[in-house]
Amino acid sequence: MSVVVVGSMAFDDIETPFGKSDKIVGGAATYIAYAASNFVKPIQLVSIVGYDFPVEEMETLKQRGAELDGIEVVPDKKSFFWSGRYHMDMNTRDTLVTDLNVLADFNPVLPESYKDAEFVMLGNLAPSVQKQVMRQMNKRPKLIVLDTMNFWMEVALKGLLEVIGMVDVLMVNDSEARQLTGEFSMVKAAKKILTMGPKYLVVKKGEHGALLFSGNDVFFAPALPLEDVFDPTGAGDTFAGGFIGHLAKTRDISFENMKTAIIIGSAMASFCVEKFGAQRLKEITKRDIDDRLQEFVELVNFDITLG
Repeated sequence: MSVVVVGSMAFDDIETPFGKSDKIVGGAATYIAYAASNFVKPIQLVSIVGYDFPVEEMETLKQRGAELDGIEVVPDKKSFFWSGRYHMDMNTRDTLVTDLNVLADFNPVLPESYKDAEFVMLGNLAPSVQKQVMRQMNKRPKLIVLDTMNFWMEVALKGLLEVIGMVDVLMVNDSEARQLTGEFSMVKAAKKILTMGPKYLVVKKGEHGALLFSGNDVFFAPALPLEDVFDPTGAGDTFAGGFIGHLAKTRDISFENMKTAIIIGSAMASFCVEKFGAQRLKEITKRDIDDRLQEFVELVNFDITLG
């Protein structure tokens, strides 16, 4: 069961109150692939990198079950680079540098072998790029998940709304849901977003968990309280990778199974933040994931007697 993953593969330079990473590999597609590959293979990557992107990283992704035929390597340009500094609360951050480099000219071309995939994860990129990918599919995939951010709401709202109307699941954080709808109440914001086209809305709330909306159904998944949070970069993409990985593995896109997918996404994200970059995601085993999922079950399992 293949999953097409579209997103950036990049370099990050991250500073948090607990340390500094220097230049490390990041990017939405990288995090999504490492997380999703625990549940489903192959992960068919669609991205663009420069001459400076490490060959070893490509090899590691390949060993994890990623297919690289959809990655364009530009021989005379650098890869996308982002540098940021997190505040003490680890939710707010300042962007110090954004060098689009190759990403400025990203014009995705899907290999033939990708065009029949039933599951598509559109990582955070320009809406025009996300739309291009969907138009190249041979038939409507079983599930299309879209991640986006406030930047595209500010500079490409018309295109973004068009893409939102073409997908099954939209993923945003709570402030983006409010920005997109002008509603403060998350329930009102969700109702408005669900009239835009998607059947499901996932609202990521960082250390406060995630919400799933569909019709009149609502589900809340907590985040695991962690002792050590070193770097939240990529946690949202890791969440998305766990989410779509589980859905593709089970081929079940019901609300009930989406609830499980959100718990799995939250578990994967909880690993991501424990070290800088994708390092922790490269180390974890199936046993680690099972144990972490059990912690989630225990976190929310309670017996109550009313009377």
